[in-house]
Parts: sequence; structure tokens; C-alpha cells
Amino acid sequence: MKPRQISRRTVLRGLGLLVPLPWLESMGNAAPATKAKRLAVFYVPNGVSLPPESSPAHKQWSWFPLGEGRNYEFTETLASLQPHRQRLTILGGLSHPRSREILGHAAGDTFLTGGDVSGEYRNSISFDQVAARHLGRATRHPSLVLSCDGGIGYKTRVSTLSFGPGGTPIPSESMPRQIFERYFQTGGTEAEAAARRRLGERQKVVDVVKGDSSDLKRQLGKNDKERLDEYLGVLSEIEDRIERAESWIGKPFKVGDIRKLNLDAKQINPEEYIRTMCDLIVLGFQTDTTRLVTYMVAREDGMGWGDQFPALALGIKDGHHNLSHDRSLGAFERWARYDQFLAKQFAYFLKRMTETQDEEGSLLDSTLVLYGSACSTTHNARNYPLILAGAERLGLRHGRYRVYGDGVPLANLFVAMLGALGVKTPQFADSTGATHDIFSA
Repeated sequence: MKPRQISRRTVLRGLGLLVPLPWLESMGNAAPATKAKRLAVFYVPNGVSLPPESSPAHKQWSWFPLGEGRNYEFTETLASLQPHRQRLTILGGLSHPRSREILGHAAGDTFLTGGDVSGEYRNSISFDQVAARHLGRATRHPSLVLSCDGGIGYKTRVSTLSFGPGGTPIPSESMPRQIFERYFQTGGTEAEAAARRRLGERQKVVDVVKGDSSDLKRQLGKNDKERLDEYLGVLSEIEDRIERAESWIGKPFKVGDIRKLNLDAKQINPEEYIRTMCDLIVLGFQTDTTRLVTYMVAREDGMGWGDQFPALALGIKDGHHNLSHDRSLGAFERWARYDQFLAKQFAYFLKRMTETQDEEGSLLDSTLVLYGSACSTTHNARNYPLILAGAERLGLRHGRYRVYGDGVPLANLFVAMLGALGVKTPQFADSTGATHDIFSA
């Protein structure tokens, strides 16, 4: 007997909501393959523990592996990534030239932009948003911008990785339940009508604020006008999101698996919270709600919830920022144990992406995943610790620890990544070409 064909629009009814099913083999060819190309970026602040080679802790707790090429060895810090070794590449030596001489914490603002914030603050569009202009046309949301604290923070201590044209920061979101209800929750016509009403109310607020600002601007000095322009830039981004959300109301959601979601996860339980954010990213890709996600796991310089994560997760009696400055006995190990904790969360994400299937196979195989920081160690904005994972169907060749010299800017990698995503661009930021040696083409 032939197995029963199940429609991709099949849903489960419960608790007043329509809950979509995950992709099942019995759905057969009910929907065409999307051939989706995706990008996910994870950012951790304050650099990583790098005990000097003369230290007894070096071989056990250095973030970077021992040796190079294909025969490298993980230390205990990244040991949880061993099961994914053939699906990732460790990168060393890369950084943004315009950020190398500034205080490392400020370099977080430029992690995805390569912008210049060394004097007069001149940030620029982030490379994920360049990709969103191309990949975002096919999805309900062009990108999903997540962080530990939400909002945009402030210059040199942002709480977002994503920047629009002109370096306008894109507000991030941090509360799992709100993220789910805003981006994934489905319902009937009543829910759609309510969504339209909410969108209409938000639109009116944006219109009123922008209208009032015209009169106010004429009364302000130069510096205040610049601040107001930045604020209006954020409002424009919100306005664009509202218009896009309106255009998708009523269109059916692609199915996804929400069984693992804990929407009540809070930052006070870091592992549960970070894994819930990872689950939301997987859901975003699985449902093709978006193909681009940036996630700032925590902010720089002891700002916000993330600074408390070492204490909350591991009982380490110090904030993450202070750990990065501590040079007392055993300090490198304490710091590295938190690096190890973060690596385990990243390993969880890679496992979820590997196990989650769409019509083409594993989500990870068609997703470029970048993990890293804008410091190597305390305040040193060089030699960023970076991991590039997934996207084997997009041409990546993994299984190595690759070390570059200062002559190769990080933006070269971004140009190559954009190319793999189908966004052909000869230059991004201060790139001098494209880093193709980890790509098969």
C-alpha cells in the first residue's frame, strides 16, 4: 500500500491556536524544494581565554586549537565541537583593519560592518543586511535580529549586530515569547484581523513621531540634529518592517516543529535561554520565515544580562568582563570554562540544524553559520576567534584550522560568504578580494 500523502498545510489544533506540523516524509513532494541559502551569525563579547604558550594552561584551555591544518587538536574549550569537526572550520588571524587600534569593546559595533568608529563614528551597513536585500525578498521577514538585551544599545556598546544603510542600527529582540508571537504564531481570521489592527496602531505612532520631529528639528543644534536623524533612521527601519508584515498577513505559514520551544525561558537561566534562542533560529529557517539571523549572545564591556552568565550558569563569582581582565592564579581556566560553556551552546545549535530536515535535507547543509568575537583576548581587536560552519551545499570545504596573516581583512571572508549566498559583490567595506580557499569554487 502506498503511504498516505499528508498536505503541507496540515495543522494541529489546540489551545486556540493552529500549530503547524514539522516536515514529514509522508508529505512527499507536496511542496517544491526551496533551494534556500541561509546565514546565521553568533557573536560573543570580550574575546576569549588565550593563555600564553609558556602557561601550563595553554594546552588545556587555549580557545584556538593546537596545531594547524587538518591535524589540529581541540583543547578542552572547544571539545564539544568534535562531533561536528567535518562540518566546521576554525579561523585565526582575521580582523577589521580599521578596528585594530581601537579599544576592543568598540570593535563589537563593526563585527559585521568593517566600519570606522575610531574617531568620528562612521559605521556602515552590515554584510548580513547586504545579503538580506537579495535573500529577504522570498521570505516573510528579510532578517531576524536577536540579542540578549534587545534594542540597539548605544554607540560603541551596541546590543545589535545588524546595521542598515548608512550604519543605522537595527533594533534587536530578546524575549522568546514575544519573538514567537510576532514572527511564528498562526491563527484564523480573528488572529489576522488582530494583527492588522496592531500593525495599524504601530504605523500611526511612527507617522505621528516622524511628523512632530520636523518642527522640532528646526529648533535643534548640530549635534542634536544628528542624534534625531539616527533616531528617525531606526523609526524608518520599524516602518519598513510594518509595511512588510502587512503584506504577508493572510498568507499560509510553512510548517515547523515547535515541540522543543520553551517560550518562558529567561536570561536568569543562561543555558535554557540561549538554547531557546537557538531553537527559534532553527524554527525561522525550518519554516522559511527568514533566511538571515544575527544573534548577539551578550554585549561588550559588562553591559546587560550577559555579564552575569558565568555566575548564573557556572557559579563563577565574577562577571564576564572582569574575567577577561583577571590575571590571578587560575584566571585563564575560569575564563575558559565560560568559553567552554558557550561552545557547548553552539554545538547544541549545530546539532539541531543537522537533525532538522527540510525538503532538501539537513538545514545546516544550506546554511552559512559564523560564530565569533571582535577581540582575540582582552581589548585586542586582532586575530578574531572565528568558526565557520555548515553550507556544504554552498561550496564550503571544512575540517581545518586555517590561520591568516594581517594582510587579509575579515571583509574578504564576507565577500566570499556573500558570493556563496548568491550575492555577487566585488567589494565590501575594506575588502581587497575574496577569501576562496575554504570554498570549492
